[in-house]
Amino acid sequence: MTTSIAGGSSNLHYRLSFRQAKGCRQSSWISSLTFNGCLRNEISWSDGLSKLLQFQRYKFSRSTISKNWKPLGTRKVSVSSCLRDSTVKYFDFAVIGSGVAGLRYALEVAKYGTVAVITKAEPHESNTNYAQGGVSAVLSPSDSVESHMQDTMVAGAYLCDEETVRVVCTEGPDRIRELIAMGAMFDHGEDGNLHLAREGGHSHHRIVHAADMTGREIERALLEAVVNDPNISVFEHHFAIDLLTSQDGPDMVCHGVDTLNTETQQVVRFISKVTLLASGGAGHIYPSTTNPPVATGDGMAMAHRAQAVISNMEFVQFHPTALADEGLPIKPIKARENAFLITEAVRGDGGILYNLDWERFMPLYDERAELAPRDVVARSIDDQLKKRCEKYVLLDISHKPREKILSHFPNIAAECLQYGLDITRQPIPVVPAAHYMCGGVRAGLQGETNVQGLYVAGEVACTGLHGANRLASNSLLEALVFARRAVQPSIDHMKSSSLDLSASNWWARPVVPNSPGSNVMDNVSRKTREVRRELQSIMWKYVGIVRSTTRLETAEGEISELEAQWEKYLFEEGWEQTMVGLEACEMRNLFCCAKLVVSSALARHESRGLHYTIDFPHVEESKRLPTVILPSLVNNNTWSSRQLHKQVIF
Repeated sequence: MTTSIAGGSSNLHYRLSFRQAKGCRQSSWISSLTFNGCLRNEISWSDGLSKLLQFQRYKFSRSTISKNWKPLGTRKVSVSSCLRDSTVKYFDFAVIGSGVAGLRYALEVAKYGTVAVITKAEPHESNTNYAQGGVSAVLSPSDSVESHMQDTMVAGAYLCDEETVRVVCTEGPDRIRELIAMGAMFDHGEDGNLHLAREGGHSHHRIVHAADMTGREIERALLEAVVNDPNISVFEHHFAIDLLTSQDGPDMVCHGVDTLNTETQQVVRFISKVTLLASGGAGHIYPSTTNPPVATGDGMAMAHRAQAVISNMEFVQFHPTALADEGLPIKPIKARENAFLITEAVRGDGGILYNLDWERFMPLYDERAELAPRDVVARSIDDQLKKRCEKYVLLDISHKPREKILSHFPNIAAECLQYGLDITRQPIPVVPAAHYMCGGVRAGLQGETNVQGLYVAGEVACTGLHGANRLASNSLLEALVFARRAVQPSIDHMKSSSLDLSASNWWARPVVPNSPGSNVMDNVSRKTREVRRELQSIMWKYVGIVRSTTRLETAEGEISELEAQWEKYLFEEGWEQTMVGLEACEMRNLFCCAKLVVSSALARHESRGLHYTIDFPHVEESKRLPTVILPSLVNNNTWSSRQLHKQVIF
């Protein structure tokens, strides 16, 4: 069941729109709430999450840093927190993800207990590391929190939660100062103050940056601190499979996570008092994305299977300007795993968009031209490409002084020069690519979810900040603010909890198939890769920048059929429900996230922000409601929609 939640300042009232999505669970609770089309209660997004979910009782029983990186391995902690059984590990806090949200949180909670940072690849391989533009924060006397809030609300098409926006914009400057104190080095102007850039949608210069490699610099500073913290253990190449949950009366409780060590092919179980999900986004549900290969929606899918509330998944941000390899003088020898991002700051610094006839087109679509929010620019480029039957447009910054271009965008200049393109003299070929999920696991003001002991921060979370479209450079800011806000409630929960050393036996263990080199496994891997490409094609064709009800329904049907065919093939080849493998489990998560996006998009009968549909082309004030997918056991008959294990009944 998909639920819409009315927005408008910080008070949200709840309206249930009954629409059963294929593959998505339908809610099985409506107890203790009286409604007739609309629930009567007025609840804020942030405060109200915990209260709302108390009402609703569920009735279910590669980069520069990589060249210099030295593997952390799995550093040992005391026997009290990590028992001798190498396949079961006990920690006070388990952090899933090693981007800015996960690392910042880990450094704080490590002051109070043992921390496991679980990361799918190397610790630096995260969306943070690929963030070029910077972090937005009010650090200039001419700027104000109110102005930053207004810019955020406008970009988010007024679907943002005002209380959340105020908290993030108010606390943001302190989070930046903390990074600087930890050793993060940002660019300064000639006056010695921080150099503040401007990007699309911002009314002031407020983007703190480190050239065009800001995320990389933040990641460097945080990782350095993490490596030096004796209370933090980092587990590289551990793929999170499923959260470990149990029912405690009316509450769902999280006890940790099962992982697959992709180097040893061993299942490792982490039992923890508190779990933070900071696993990033799901860009790889689309064929072209600026996200690194690890962004396959694992956290969102795991949380959905663990009965967490999911919100606003229809709002997929397509970055308007990813490098179009087809337009380069020298083509890359092999296809990229992820598209190379051309930061928003290029347009903020005066970059102009042209079609291939050198006609500037953005003023035709929006009075803000190249400085319009990303959803507007992406749709404008998409319209140009379709009307003109062309594959890319041109972004030109060459009219600016050469020294300024090279000092502001050294990473972009170096990347383009590899392929024969000098951005100080030539335009950059660009095309939209999937970039950021504004939706995710619904969180309250302290990163709490409806699952006890489970907190979320970063792109995997839906806090209410971004609304229908994320304002440029607000993502790192949100991650920093919510990672910090989740600390105190996590500590409180940790202190009130105890680790049961028998807890590892509560759930059946996932199984790694024998003979991974056999023909069966080769066939499964080959088929899975084919299915992955087909799913991505369906999503781009039917669930892209411009949508329609017919195309969304087509996508829903084709995804359901494709998933059924893939599962049938797997199980006929000898795969079992409890088996795990990296490719198969990623595919499982991609299917889950794709269905959540399609279901949410079908539920929104208006065009708002990133969701544009030709059937409902206008913004409807009455529909200014976040979309929510509620948990239940109904319709979880696909592998992607249910957890691998069941808790043992005592």
